[in-house]
Amino acid sequence: MSYENSARVINDDIFDLVNECFGQEKSTRNIEARVNFFDTYNNYFVLTDDGSYSINSREINHKVETLHTSTGAISESFEKFIRPMKFDYDEDIAILDICAGLGYNTSAALADFIRNGNDCRLTVDMVEISKATLACGLLVPSPIREHDYTKKAIEDELINQDYASLSLEKAEIPENIEINVFIEDARKTVQRLEDDTYDAIFLDPFSQNMAPELFSLEFFKEFRRVIKDNGIVATYTSAAPIRAGFIEADFCIGLGPIFGRKQGGTLASPNQLMLDYALPKNDEIRIALSDVGIPFRDPGLDNSSEFILNQRTEERHEARHNTKISSAVKTPIFLGREMDDEKLKRRVERNLAKMNIPSTTSKEACYIVECEENYTEKQDLKNNSTQRILEMKKRLKNVKNGNYLST
Repeated sequence: MSYENSARVINDDIFDLVNECFGQEKSTRNIEARVNFFDTYNNYFVLTDDGSYSINSREINHKVETLHTSTGAISESFEKFIRPMKFDYDEDIAILDICAGLGYNTSAALADFIRNGNDCRLTVDMVEISKATLACGLLVPSPIREHDYTKKAIEDELINQDYASLSLEKAEIPENIEINVFIEDARKTVQRLEDDTYDAIFLDPFSQNMAPELFSLEFFKEFRRVIKDNGIVATYTSAAPIRAGFIEADFCIGLGPIFGRKQGGTLASPNQLMLDYALPKNDEIRIALSDVGIPFRDPGLDNSSEFILNQRTEERHEARHNTKISSAVKTPIFLGREMDDEKLKRRVERNLAKMNIPSTTSKEACYIVECEENYTEKQDLKNNSTQRILEMKKRLKNVKNGNYLST
């Protein structure tokens, strides 16, 4: 199976139907297949609470999910990817939209720009590996007017790549907006991009377990190269390896908005001042101290998902009880705490003992998490998630090496 097919997330049935639709368009030059597609196959699309449509994923780990939250597909784009941004609308703006999908994140950015922009320009570079997924963006009803501009850009590139053949989208993209569409592996795209280009990067792959290559340390290092000093990367995920990867790639991190999920996403920036809110305290502790905080690695930016997942599993196994506390029963979050559950306490302290930590309330334990005593949800240059995570990592190393008393 090609990487393009393995990376594709939309449902197998609609994938085949969309390809058939555009195949008919090419062979007959007839508009009917595309124009009537949504009405004919609307049962393959999922209406979300705000009136916008999503699509079911293919079966992954015996589960089928929608590509967007049921709370609202287009609302999710505004809440998770636009609201956290701090754009200066007196300056030109450039956005990189990774895993552009149906084009909703780009469309939300266009709407925000048109509402706030003056004489400046907006450039959006959309990256999506699946032609059929982008084509679905042409087939769904536009949830907002600006989606018509996105559709026009998608259609132009699909025609350019000989997937579509008819120019049916009539919206005229405003002269001060440029939308570029890259239909390829995002890892290839990002390596060609120029340094210090983007004010924002939207990172929206379907899941870390399906596409760890788009959450890898090496990929984030490319982000660090192409983003501006005050730029922000936004992603929906709260997963520890992603947040750890951002820190290792020299980003500061903060909490993203909560929308349609129990936890907030993740924001990353070279500039700590661009990130208002800290991660939850327990998240910081687990990232810093647990083997769950080991990032995905993709040396050469060309490895398979399976390779990356397997390598991380091996690295976690090697690190456990050596450089990291075991993630079993969330052991690190009990550092500095009294425990009433004796059975759980025995399991936790067995894990801690292997890292030279006698108990959850020992001097060693309290030393490691001492910086969390200053925790505040609002973060600043002197008190923030990134600094606390790095400090706890250093202190764990000192304890494991038996020299923390001399620091």
